[in-house]
Amino acid sequence: MAQSTTPLLDTIDSPDDLKKLRRDQLPALAQELRGEIVQLAAPGGLHLASSLGATDLIVALHYVLNSPRDRILFDVGHQAYAHKLLTGRRKQMPTIKKEGGLSGFTKVSESPHDAITVGHASTSLANALGMATARDALGQDYKVAAVIGDGALTGGMALAALNTIGDTQRRMLIVLNHNEMSISENVGAMSKFMRTLQVQKWFQEGEGASKKALGAVSRPLMDFMSRAKSSTRHFFDPASVNPFAAMGVRYVGPVDGHNIQEMVYLMERLTELDGPTILHVVTRKGKGLTYAEEDPIKWHGPSRFDPATGQSLPVQGLGSSVALVAGEPVRQSWSAAFGDAMTELSRLDPRAYVITPAMREGSGLVGYSKAHPNRYLDVGIAEDVAVTAAAGMALQGLKPVVAIYSTFLQRAYDQVLHDVAIENLDVIFAVDRGGVVGADGATHNGVFDLSFMRSIPNVRIGLPRTASELRGMLKEAMRVGGPVAIRYPRGDTLQAVPNSWPDLKWGEWERLQAGQDVVVLAGGKALEYAEAALEGLPGVGLVNARFVKPLDLEMLREVATHARAIVTVEDNTVLGGFGSAVLEQLSAWGLSTPVRVLGIPDEFQEHASVERVHARSGIDAQAIRTVLAELGVDVPLGV
Repeated sequence: MAQSTTPLLDTIDSPDDLKKLRRDQLPALAQELRGEIVQLAAPGGLHLASSLGATDLIVALHYVLNSPRDRILFDVGHQAYAHKLLTGRRKQMPTIKKEGGLSGFTKVSESPHDAITVGHASTSLANALGMATARDALGQDYKVAAVIGDGALTGGMALAALNTIGDTQRRMLIVLNHNEMSISENVGAMSKFMRTLQVQKWFQEGEGASKKALGAVSRPLMDFMSRAKSSTRHFFDPASVNPFAAMGVRYVGPVDGHNIQEMVYLMERLTELDGPTILHVVTRKGKGLTYAEEDPIKWHGPSRFDPATGQSLPVQGLGSSVALVAGEPVRQSWSAAFGDAMTELSRLDPRAYVITPAMREGSGLVGYSKAHPNRYLDVGIAEDVAVTAAAGMALQGLKPVVAIYSTFLQRAYDQVLHDVAIENLDVIFAVDRGGVVGADGATHNGVFDLSFMRSIPNVRIGLPRTASELRGMLKEAMRVGGPVAIRYPRGDTLQAVPNSWPDLKWGEWERLQAGQDVVVLAGGKALEYAEAALEGLPGVGLVNARFVKPLDLEMLREVATHARAIVTVEDNTVLGGFGSAVLEQLSAWGLSTPVRVLGIPDEFQEHASVERVHARSGIDAQAIRTVLAELGVDVPLGV
């Protein structure tokens, strides 16, 4: 029998087993964990670099704390694979992000060791504040530790929570995981300052003081903290003000986030102190995997690769949709299509300006940021800031475009309403990942934006079916002005001809297939299913309902007047979306044409492939054919 490559990990089914190891065995365990994570990530689709970077500090936390009694919170949660492996889920890890399997993030209903359900950044500190407050109010005695990255710390919610934590003085440990990365490189004044810490003379002295203190374990911790304080007094040099101390939060560090014994020593003592303490650890994203350390952006969430070499491998099951075959149309991601369009549009219109909340790579803006560096703003993980900054730009004559995922636009709802829509400002929202996104699950599915954006006065909403139509909508949005949301799905589309700008009239639908008896109205991703469903059914009408707000009232009245029934299909919740808009309008006209609304059910959709979620939600081609048959359409077997 071959010797196990994970002899230490093989002995661990819970944090209690971890505590049976000697301290000098912990680095070897961390290395085994990293190897396991690399093998799990090799088929593609998992968060790799972030989990590798956080492995050592997770080992230290679980060695010191007693989970699940003590509460360990992970901001975002995509770095917590080692946490899952150490808390009894090793055998289930191959199912991660697959239907019926483990979540890619921490999830309360999945394990008692997962303190919070999370997928968005900057929430851990407010959660920790709440847990520490509940502990004290109920007279209990558990420890609270929150792990937050320097990228997530740029979020207003994290900073606001820190302000209250310093004021209330609840006992907790905040592990500031400083790796200079979120997905892209971190931006902002705080990030720039933290980057300077490691090259300052006083920081080097602080590291020396830390090691000296560790060498004399019997020396009181406060002696070490005095030395650390002396080193960090220049935190905001030359003002000599530590911003955390100024907020009432004890600060220790920076320390090596890959020195497990050093972190264990500090955590054992810091968790016993009254009040809140920040332990600032410096880590390297992709730690232990050379190619991931060298390019942590690429290896944040890689597709299929050879773990030995880092060489990318063909993605199984995608077929020709992503292959570049001579003579066939070229396909590209929707994000890349948007990035290409904005790069070209900004050459034509000097008023165009793109804003992103820390999603340069995800939103297809790498090329744009290089082509137009003076008309590009990354505000960090602060979606509310992105939207309100866009409002300020619009008030002064620019035409800002906020490139944002649908799931993250939820976090800026009030800013869209209050700062942009009330004054009808010229802000374009490029809403990426609209609809079901699949493996990232309930926290990331963008199935609510049609409903909450449609409810805001002055907002216009478009759903392009192709990259070419996306270009036409961007050009038209620049012309019509006001708040405009252009929403497109995750996945790929036919690449548009460069520098082509189709003429579209905002609010005008497109009839794709004639038919008066039953008519299907669909836009965006849902239109693909509708087109597939209607193959071989020439008598059923099909409309590209590419504008949700305003509706094409002329075409809708014509359809509703002549059709026996209408079917609406959308990749959005059935509550308040496109189908609701159609029903509301027919009611206003006093028309009683039957309408079947197909969309995402009123429940959170757990992770699975996009196709599987759409099938079980009843909006794929087969579901549409089933509804047509129920409405009396002759649907041949096998169609």
